[in-house]
Amino acid sequence: MIKLLNCWKIVKLDPETEPFLSKYSARQILIGMKAQIESLLRGQGMEESCQKKLNAMLGTVYLYLGMISLDTGEVSMGKTNLEKCKEIIEKFQMEPDFILIALNMYNQYGIMLSVNEPKSSKLYLDIAENLYADFKRKGANPIDISDLFQLNNESHNVEIGLQNLEKIHTLTLYYLAQIFGAMQDALRSSVYCHLTLKKQLEMSDYDPIDWALNAATLSQFFMEKNCFKQARHHLAASLFILDEHKKQLDFNKEETEAYNAQLETYNHRSADVARCWLKYGIILLSKSKERLLNHTDDITEHCSLSTNFSDLNINFEGNLSRYDLKNLIFSDLNISSYEQEITDQFILVLPDAKKVFLHSQMWANKAQEYYTLETLASDFIEIVLDQTQLYYNLIFFEDDPENQAKLHKRRIKLLENVIANVNSQYYLQYCRQVWFELARTYADILDIKYDKLRDTKSRPTPHSLSKINHLVDNGINHYTNFINSFKDKVTEVLPEKIPDDVERPFLQAYFHKAALYGRYVSLDKEVQLKNTELSLECYKYIYDYCEKHKKSKELIAMEYGICKEMVTLLPVKILKLKNS
Repeated sequence: MIKLLNCWKIVKLDPETEPFLSKYSARQILIGMKAQIESLLRGQGMEESCQKKLNAMLGTVYLYLGMISLDTGEVSMGKTNLEKCKEIIEKFQMEPDFILIALNMYNQYGIMLSVNEPKSSKLYLDIAENLYADFKRKGANPIDISDLFQLNNESHNVEIGLQNLEKIHTLTLYYLAQIFGAMQDALRSSVYCHLTLKKQLEMSDYDPIDWALNAATLSQFFMEKNCFKQARHHLAASLFILDEHKKQLDFNKEETEAYNAQLETYNHRSADVARCWLKYGIILLSKSKERLLNHTDDITEHCSLSTNFSDLNINFEGNLSRYDLKNLIFSDLNISSYEQEITDQFILVLPDAKKVFLHSQMWANKAQEYYTLETLASDFIEIVLDQTQLYYNLIFFEDDPENQAKLHKRRIKLLENVIANVNSQYYLQYCRQVWFELARTYADILDIKYDKLRDTKSRPTPHSLSKINHLVDNGINHYTNFINSFKDKVTEVLPEKIPDDVERPFLQAYFHKAALYGRYVSLDKEVQLKNTELSLECYKYIYDYCEKHKKSKELIAMEYGICKEMVTLLPVKILKLKNS
């Protein structure tokens, strides 16, 4: 057994040319052990207790042989060994000598079947989960697998056995989370992810960086489901674990290569968690906005939407219950101070929206301390795009048009800083997003200025009209940059068919560009004529494109209908301008 354990330990040291060298060595040891145990079992007059112990040992050998075969890609052989293990131990699986073998075996079945037969995989993992629960209720102490091979079974290490029981169960929970994810059952997957994290905390068996990242990632699922109570809790837990890890790093501070590597990892992952907090604020404001738009009457009376996962209508099976839904918390962590920094309730009014905004902006700034434009431009741009979305969501709660315009201008400043400092050739996909967003933002300010003109009884000043035309110029320029980015670099001609994944925004950019040409303010007939012709040119491009590529009509059904009208109406307007 010692030789076998040594083989397991040096697996990571195997050369790249022979990645399974240690496992093949372990297999040979196991085959020898199997022969010896089977020889002993063939003996006569053996006591039942001795026979049972040998069966546990033989089941272990087949389990390990199965695990090695699965690891080395020999699935058929792995399945055969697991079936042999199951045949030997199944009737004893609730006994202390066999429980850990059985749980490991069912987990291995779950892994083996997870790719091609997820439903069958789940059945085996369900057995493991139920078997663990039944054994715990029984109150017995499991015998660790390594103790099975000791001469004196009476002096087994109870603590190690219990620890390994919990570790194996943690893996069962983890595999169930993965299987539910593969079966597109995201809700159950999220619950099992939480249970895995909770079990790791209870056992103090986790890597703080990995744990924090997993908790923060899980929070993303909860916030998308409006479950801001659970999302905030998991983010707070993530932050708490990172802070505790940083304290430990500082306590053991020593300017070594290992310390610097750990500090770099901490800074990197702290920035990732900061980005998750930023997303929390964005989504909370966005979902609050949707809620208000969908319930314009008495929202407290007519809206049943909740921010608590436990209020979702879910029928759970197996060992999960409504209790599990109400207790998706890490009760061992003191994180209330982290949670109190931001609400988990839907936003109704501007002052509360500002609090969310400021908290989220703080995390955006923290993330950009690590993700800078000079070192990690792609991530920096993504954070900027998130910041502009944060501003956009705040604008909904702002009633004052002047303040709305100011917030839009801050969005523009953020976006134009990106365009001014990155190479559009290397960061084309991001620049396209920025150009499109800039054009939309200028159009939004234009709407505010137009509304102000309508509300003004006095004659508009030349300065105010110049501002409007300047906004139109900027909107058109950014849409043009977006459109031109699809042109061939040599011929400078647009492709006949735009790639499917960007076809809709491309056509929308053309449509909005056409509309912007119609928003110039000018008394000059020649200028009016030129702008109308350019507008028609854009509408006609969309119309002709959709006639040629019929499926494209479905992507922009409303815009296509308007284009169809405009290619008929605008020629008449052009004729009138020419004749006036």
